[in-house]
Amino acid sequence: MRARHLLRPALATTGCLLLVACGSSAPAVVSTPTAASAAIPSPAASPAARLLDWPEFGLDPQRSSVSERSTGITGANVGHLRQRTVTLGGTVDSSPIYLHGVSVAGSAHNVVVVTTTYGRTIAVDADSGRTLWTFTPPGYAAWAGSSQITTTSPLADPGRQFVYAASPNGLIHKLSLATGGEAGGGSWPATITRDARHEKLAAALNIEGADVIATTGGYFGDAPPYQGHVVLIDRTSGRLRRVFNTLCANRRELLVPSSCRASDSAILSRGGAVVEPGGKRILIDTGNGPWNGTTNFGDSVLELTFPDLGLRQSFTPTNQSQLSSSDTDLGSSAPVLLGGDRIALAGKDGVMRVLMLSRLDGHPPSGARPHPLGGEVQRLGIPGGGQLFSAPAVWRHGARTTMFVADGNGTAAYVLRAGRLYRVWENGNPGTSPVMAGGLLYVYDLSRGGVYVYRPGSAQAIARLPGSSGHWNSPIVVDGHVVEPEGNGNDHSLTGQMEIFSAG
Repeated sequence: MRARHLLRPALATTGCLLLVACGSSAPAVVSTPTAASAAIPSPAASPAARLLDWPEFGLDPQRSSVSERSTGITGANVGHLRQRTVTLGGTVDSSPIYLHGVSVAGSAHNVVVVTTTYGRTIAVDADSGRTLWTFTPPGYAAWAGSSQITTTSPLADPGRQFVYAASPNGLIHKLSLATGGEAGGGSWPATITRDARHEKLAAALNIEGADVIATTGGYFGDAPPYQGHVVLIDRTSGRLRRVFNTLCANRRELLVPSSCRASDSAILSRGGAVVEPGGKRILIDTGNGPWNGTTNFGDSVLELTFPDLGLRQSFTPTNQSQLSSSDTDLGSSAPVLLGGDRIALAGKDGVMRVLMLSRLDGHPPSGARPHPLGGEVQRLGIPGGGQLFSAPAVWRHGARTTMFVADGNGTAAYVLRAGRLYRVWENGNPGTSPVMAGGLLYVYDLSRGGVYVYRPGSAQAIARLPGSSGHWNSPIVVDGHVVEPEGNGNDHSLTGQMEIFSAG
């Protein structure tokens, strides 16, 4: 799509936006203003520092999915990378992580770590494609091949000696990078659900300070009972330090799902819990479920204080009841930190909402009143008007912010100006969660397979790396490698594959 000059929104839209910003419950009109391609800055020609690690989904606790550091892959060599297809003992319907030069079995390796849908966590040498170790969780045979799966991406410990990984029986494991063995002791592995057949471990793990942050959702078909909740796990002991339930929120323990009269409100997004800069608050959003503004928060964005997990403020659209009844989860994609007191989110209704971070519902945060409906400052369409299950990437370069979004209908770039998003470019290439590294944008085509490579200011791909189709898998680009798992967890396969493209 050809970029156009910045357009002035219609007066009616502007007026509605002003009303919403002042706390009106009426939603803003869906309108997508545009900006010229010059609104996206040019990346640095030759970044000095090298990006060596990709320790978690989204690269950092804020889920930016962006690094300006050099990856060793450029516009000049991206079309000439060496491809290696790695056979795996399961399907990786999530994202890998990567650590440079870590010790495995007494030798230094550049290691890719993935978790399969049935909970096998596998370490692969990125340079040779050789499997270094495989962790198979106890009880694997009981659910292998069934619909009881996990799509949780693993997480590297900051000390680079351990990784944390999920299994479909509701456990988070702490594994030694050197051996792949379970790092026992304390309360590891940590149990984060009391009904693993109904509460799915879907979103990526996150980390802040002393805690691993994990969330729960529900399985395909929304079979109750389940409740989305956030759990803080002490990294050293494996002890559960805090729990926040998005339904029956007045109860602060790990619930037996059937003991809460409300069900659903899954935390199902790829990004799960998003840590705000400074580490004092986190953001989550939820899927279909009941809402009352006090204890039940289906189809809502929640800001929690950290590490006590107190509810500070929330946003719930005025049509929450309709979203819930029509299976149009607001929380199919996680909140996006744009900076400038703005966040964005989009779900299954094809609408992207921009909110003020300082007053999500249009009012100052307060725990003394029920949380009202409405409060967004802008509503615009997502690429092709489809459903968003991916996590956008956010590039903050100086004073300018660019957001890249991909879904089943297309890929687009937006810029933030004066607190509002403007679309710069859009194309019809579908994608999962995009990443930008070393000045290039990478988007996996879940429908046809392969990875599109773009320069950030253009909708025209400069290369397309080959591969097979998938589902929620997304790439990482680090240390001279593009790593992309493939396959669909809903196929219930016990085998899978991953593509590794390498420079040099």
